[in-house]
Amino acid sequence: MGNEHPNLIIIMADQLRLDAIGVHTPNINRIKQDSVVFERAYCASPICVPARGAFFTGMYPNENGCLINRGEEVYSKVKPEFDHLYGLMEHTWDSWHTGKQHLQMKPPLDKSPDSKTNWRKLEGRYEVFLKENNKKRPGGPNYRGIVPEMAYGTITRPQSYSIPTTGRYEEGEEFFIDEFIAKDSVEAIRQRDRSKPFLLNAMFHAPHPPLDIPDPWYNLVDKVDLPDNVGKWCGNQSPLQLYNLTGAIGTRYTREEWRQIWKVYMGLVSLLDHCVGQIIDELKRQDLYDNSLIIFTSDHGEMLGSHGLWQKMCMYEESVHTPLYMKFPAHFKPAIVSSSSLVSSIDVLSTICDYMQIKPKSPMSGRSLMPVINGSSEGRDNIFIQYDGNGGRGNFGRCIVEGDYKLIVDMFKNETYIELYNVISDSQEMDNLAFQDEAYRERIERMLKHLREHMQSTNDLLELPHDLYNRFLQDYTEFKGDVR
Repeated sequence: MGNEHPNLIIIMADQLRLDAIGVHTPNINRIKQDSVVFERAYCASPICVPARGAFFTGMYPNENGCLINRGEEVYSKVKPEFDHLYGLMEHTWDSWHTGKQHLQMKPPLDKSPDSKTNWRKLEGRYEVFLKENNKKRPGGPNYRGIVPEMAYGTITRPQSYSIPTTGRYEEGEEFFIDEFIAKDSVEAIRQRDRSKPFLLNAMFHAPHPPLDIPDPWYNLVDKVDLPDNVGKWCGNQSPLQLYNLTGAIGTRYTREEWRQIWKVYMGLVSLLDHCVGQIIDELKRQDLYDNSLIIFTSDHGEMLGSHGLWQKMCMYEESVHTPLYMKFPAHFKPAIVSSSSLVSSIDVLSTICDYMQIKPKSPMSGRSLMPVINGSSEGRDNIFIQYDGNGGRGNFGRCIVEGDYKLIVDMFKNETYIELYNVISDSQEMDNLAFQDEAYRERIERMLKHLREHMQSTNDLLELPHDLYNRFLQDYTEFKGDVR
């Protein structure tokens, strides 16, 4: 078919806070400068496997079946009947995957004899690389701790999970996870089939824990300005997060301890940026940059002490608000350079299909962003986010963002907690408006109605009672702000 189709390069970070992009990310900034920037992009689920399942299928987790990271298999795999980016593109494009492979399907996509993608996935190959060189993997027992994990929505079991321990990875930069992924990505560019357009999905690990990173990145950042909500538990935020990994770990650390953790996290972000720069430089050396659609994003964010929480798995901005930059080929001139339209990660695949003129066989819930990019549409009225658990269903969360407002419904066992934030005027979400019954009841009930409709239309396994807001006020008003 030749090279009449543009190349597609997707670069995805793991657990990258939106506000970490800036002074320490000159290479990501280069992409951003050349891109349409979506200022209000959100993941479909704040946890790795469901987030990527939604991204690569253009379908909500409720629809594609991938609700949790691992464990209960019936809820941790994308159903095989759904189209996904690899299947849609690998017959025309020379398709390569490098890094984390978190599009979990049964049977495994990367082991399918029918797949035409060149799989250079991290899992397995990195361990072999380290063993051949007699090197150890970053992290270890000191970087993990015991946390509670809900299973089946009914029982709590102890689970080993990452904690924000920081340290220097003594094996050196060459043997670090993301340098391995960057090297694979550069080799993919060099080894591509030049008779076809090129597709690269570069799925980085950074800045996901463990925070065990090599020099010079370990000591690179000596000063950070912490957001006001780091190390701070607001009296009106959801107490149910104390039952989740987020609060079980995050509340152990003081603001000053988070300051030290932030320095290493930002060093890891800088290492990620260095790796992204290697890909961009090779694309330019190979004259691919100008004829490529390059998408930079993250699967979700990282709390990093905001609201006194750690990891993701909740609906606050730090966890669900993600970078999304689209750099189009030089011959295409977008009508805009940035957009404040609401965007869900499920919209990305629909946009790719629209721009590349690919016709999926199965329906997608994602909406193409091309009308927004061409200046002919304002985009979505609302977006929806869900969380169903990590290694088992439990600690549920449902969220709707509508206009300037975000409504969060947090659920644990038989408790439900409601939060409403104006994320424009209160970007750090420190003032839960849900207790202001008279001023916000109409808005909350309307957003709950829209959330129920979405849950029903996507066959959600959960339901929200119609008297939910009244119950919430009755249960919690007495204890509002009662943190001593």
